[in-house]
This record gives sequence, C-alpha cells and structure tokens, in this order.
Amino acid sequence: MSLDANTGVGGQPQNRELATWLVRRRREIDQGLAQSGRVAMPAASSPEFEALRRFRSFAASCLLRGELAAPSLDGLKLDDALLAALLGAWCDAAAETAAPERSEATRAALTPLAAHFCAALRGTGRSRRRRGAARTGRRAVRAAIDRIADAFLAVDPDTGRIVDANPAAGALLGLQRDALLESNVAAFLAGPDAEEWAARIDAVAEGGEPARFHASLRDGAGLRIPLDVQVTRHATRQRTLALVVARPAGATRPLG
Repeated sequence: MSLDANTGVGGQPQNRELATWLVRRRREIDQGLAQSGRVAMPAASSPEFEALRRFRSFAASCLLRGELAAPSLDGLKLDDALLAALLGAWCDAAAETAAPERSEATRAALTPLAAHFCAALRGTGRSRRRRGAARTGRRAVRAAIDRIADAFLAVDPDTGRIVDANPAAGALLGLQRDALLESNVAAFLAGPDAEEWAARIDAVAEGGEPARFHASLRDGAGLRIPLDVQVTRHATRQRTLALVVARPAGATRPLG
C-alpha cells in the first residue's frame, strides 16, 4: 500500500490508494479493533456500529476525492466521548493493520477525519429537524417509489436480505411484492452475476459511491433477466441499505 498523497479540493489530502486499502481491509481492521480491548466492539444493530460504518465510508470518500465533505449523520445520537473513543481506537487499529513503515502515516491521515466527524455530529445535536416533518417526507418518498415503473429493492448489505421492494420489482420477478420482503437477494442470483452483485453492493455500502452496471436476476420461474442497474447507499438510524433500481437492459429510457 502506498500512502503518497496529493492535494485535492480545498487542500484536503487526496489518497486513492489508502481509500481503497481501507475498504478492502475493513474486516481485518475491525478484527484488530475487537482484539485490542481498547473499546468494546459495538453490536451490529447498535447506533455505535452504524456510526463506525458511516465514519469508514466518510473517511474513504474524503481520501478518494481529496475533499472534506459533510459526513452522513441523519438519525445518529451518541455520547461524544464514547464516539471519540471508538473512532480513535478504530484509527489505531487501522494504523496497526498497515505495514510498519506506513503505520504513522495511516494514523495521521485518519485522526483529523475522526475529529471532524465527531465535531460534525456534535453540531447536529443543536439543529435537528422536527420529527413530524421528517415522517411526512418519508411517506411522500414511499408513495413515489411505489409509483415508479422501475424495479426498486432495498437490500441489507450485511445479510443480503430484501427489506423493501416496490410493486414493479415484484412484477419484474414474477412474484407478489410481499413475497420479496424478507427473502434473500441471493435467491435471485446465479453464476458470475452473483459475484458482480455482491461486489457492487458491498462497495457502495462501504464507500458511498453510486454504481451503474449491467447484470441479471432470475425470476420466480428461474428465467434470466438482463438488467441495467443503479445502486446507491442510504444510511438509516440503525443500518445502511443498498438501494437498487433496475430495468430490463435495452430500455429506451436511461437510468437516472
């Protein structure tokens, strides 16, 4: 891993190789964090785990783009000291996972990003939106998704479970929408496309970059459906979801 950095937008160090390395080695870094004993490794369903996931994505994005962007903080509520300790310990684990000659450079690149993330979260505590308006907005989004002609799936990237779908997705796969909910997206994958889907969903969930690609799904009868696909990341209070929008390949309207 090379840690040579260039200067990106706004003077923020740009380091594509470190960003890629963080995404590829995230599980090893998490294992190092758990084994270090510095902090308790948060449970997968906890706000602390979601905050750590979002910080990983934020750090990789900042290093990739060379821009200190605003982190995704919607719905996060954590104790300042607890978050600072968790992110500090994760940065240390990343530094210790890196090659010895790169350890300090890794720590130096991540520590200010952790401080910025914590400061941004403290700021949201003083300017949160009213919950009623947020709920109204979510209902409007839900109704719009149900009306679109493209297939929509919300997939939990950790388990592959489909947690939401619109009627168009059910029609595409020859199933009722309710039959899709709580099923695993792997049930509709086969062959090399299964690896493509897994890689794309995993990368988007961790890195936050939208992805467009060609792949296929198999419907309820086992027939292969070539698709144009777009995947984006959406962070909720307790988890991160991969949002999939797909339509049969060759459709006249472009995605997006």
